[in-house]
Amino acid sequence: MNLDFTAIIPSIPYILKGIGVTLQIAIGASIIGFIVGILLALCKIGKVNVLRWFADFYTSIFRGTPLVLQLLIIYYAVPQLLDIQIEPIPTAIIAFGLNSGAYISEIIRAGINAVDKGQMEAAQALGIPYAKMMKDIIIPQAVKNILPSLVNEFITLNKETAVVTVISALDIMRRAYIVGGSTYRYLEPLLFAGVIYYIMTLVLTFLGKRIEKGMRKSD
Repeated sequence: MNLDFTAIIPSIPYILKGIGVTLQIAIGASIIGFIVGILLALCKIGKVNVLRWFADFYTSIFRGTPLVLQLLIIYYAVPQLLDIQIEPIPTAIIAFGLNSGAYISEIIRAGINAVDKGQMEAAQALGIPYAKMMKDIIIPQAVKNILPSLVNEFITLNKETAVVTVISALDIMRRAYIVGGSTYRYLEPLLFAGVIYYIMTLVLTFLGKRIEKGMRKSD
């Protein structure tokens, strides 16, 4: 088998620089996704029909269409509609954040529903306002219950950022592809990129377990 990694050794630092771009997109999208997810989850469990319908419709759109399609629509539609230029990384953060929000909303909704209803009834009996009750009592308990699922969503998001190569964002995958084009050897840089993603997944999984363990000790 004609496999020679020595050809890409000079390009390894260039590919490794993509880790920062990948993490920037994943972290930024996770923050947006978590905020959007909480808002959508509150709409879904609320009593306002319009908000429930909107949240369900939002979730169905972002879960029912390909992520790469959403990314391309935002990247090409925003400049066309608003006559402004948007860079690949902000585009990716927005697209991944909005998409992740749909999935996180279902995770959070399930977590909120799993909290003992007596907690909510007791808070209401004490006259605690709904917003304060959700912020200080219900959501913190729900987050503890769904932490493994949130960590898994972040890990999945970190890997899915590889599709930003279609809009030329210089993440790990895009840089590996560029190296392949310049050396006429695609297998080696792509395999190297795969190893990077795998190591990042292991590290994130380990950190997630440590955080989960720490939160269990605090109970």
